[in-house]
Amino acid sequence: MITLVFIAIGISITTIIAPSNKLWAITISQSAILAFFSFFLLSNHWLSSWHNLSLALASDSIATPLIELSCWLAPLTLLASKSHLNNTSSLNQRIFILLIILITTFLIITFSSLELALFYVAFEATLIPTLILITRWGAQMERFQAGLYFIFYTLFGSLPLLISLIYLYLSNYSLSIPGLELTWSSNTNPNSLIIWWALSILAFLIKMPIYGFHLWLPKAHVEAPVAGSMILAAILLKLGGYGLLRLITIFSATSLFSISLPLIVFCSWGALATSIICIRQTDLKALIAYSSVGHMSIVAAGIFTQTWWGFNGAMMLMIAHGLVSSSLFSLANTVYERNGTRTLTITRGLKLLLPLSTLWWILMCAANLGLPPSPNLIGEIMILASLINWSLWLFPFIGLSTVFGAIYSLMIFQLSQQGTPSTFLLNLPSSFTREHLLTSLHLAPLILIIISPTSSLISWLK
Repeated sequence: MITLVFIAIGISITTIIAPSNKLWAITISQSAILAFFSFFLLSNHWLSSWHNLSLALASDSIATPLIELSCWLAPLTLLASKSHLNNTSSLNQRIFILLIILITTFLIITFSSLELALFYVAFEATLIPTLILITRWGAQMERFQAGLYFIFYTLFGSLPLLISLIYLYLSNYSLSIPGLELTWSSNTNPNSLIIWWALSILAFLIKMPIYGFHLWLPKAHVEAPVAGSMILAAILLKLGGYGLLRLITIFSATSLFSISLPLIVFCSWGALATSIICIRQTDLKALIAYSSVGHMSIVAAGIFTQTWWGFNGAMMLMIAHGLVSSSLFSLANTVYERNGTRTLTITRGLKLLLPLSTLWWILMCAANLGLPPSPNLIGEIMILASLINWSLWLFPFIGLSTVFGAIYSLMIFQLSQQGTPSTFLLNLPSSFTREHLLTSLHLAPLILIIISPTSSLISWLK
């Protein structure tokens, strides 16, 4: 893990000293090397025990897929951002690349930390560079309001988590994750576990976010540049799911069952409500952002069932959703760069203007709705099975949310690709090779997971 952190620091130094005419080529290639090393160093991720140990960092079957996803997305976000930053100053470009690498470094530390204190610091450290990305490189003046929503939601949600971690330390004189998994539940009053578990999960529910804590997400996604949207959707939302998966092993099942009922019902209802909201959206990026809220609500519900099917399905859906939603945002950006609008009623008939991009749109929309044999389907089936086994009364909520999810995914493709294009769109430039490469690199891991889930990215404790 230290190797990955040092490689990321090396990329940051190179970004500062690289010549301007070779800046993007050097940083993209070096971040690709970081992604390669992440797969090489973490190739034994299927082991259930901690490995690649250092003083404060390690990886296991929960952290490894998310670390690999973070490193894989780093060069893709730079590749997607190159076009709209080419005409800016060299200093502007260097700061942007540094922020992307800085976020990737903090994510690697967050997912691999052995101490909850280090986890909390790195978890919060991702806030500052992401806030700068939104407020500095956002497209509209509303980006400042989006930044305020983002920072205040995250900070207010993190305060109860900090209080809970302080209590954990005062009770055990340690915040080591492996040690707390063994001693915390047995040495603590079961009644107090309910309070501290409720305080701990608030920050993660906001970070995911589930419905009800989601107000910051559509604003941040819509106003963020393409790299910000890709990182938010693909990785930063997964910090919440990772935190739930990590801390749920620390608190006993006795305390969890007492609050699982309202949480699972609320998340299931939230997934249905968000799916209905998606159908009414007219902004392409807002629609994709709201779909992320629905998927993360399902992931949270699966985790709260505390079953192996729920855990496996949550991990599978998080990785698959990270790749698909990131690809959808990059495709939406290619449309926005050409026509200057994200309004679905204006953006139509693209299959006649960008025929090859239509193939990418239909593949990603199909994966987003969970069409076989996409990994999204596997994750959703496992979560739905665990939820229905937990309570049959959840079937109407989950079933309807799946149906509406298919409707809005097909609606994205239908509205943007079908119909007669507007007259001002007739002179659009054709797709670039860079854009096709970008979507192909999102699709490649999905195909690998379809072919062999256990030997590619996904594996829960065997």
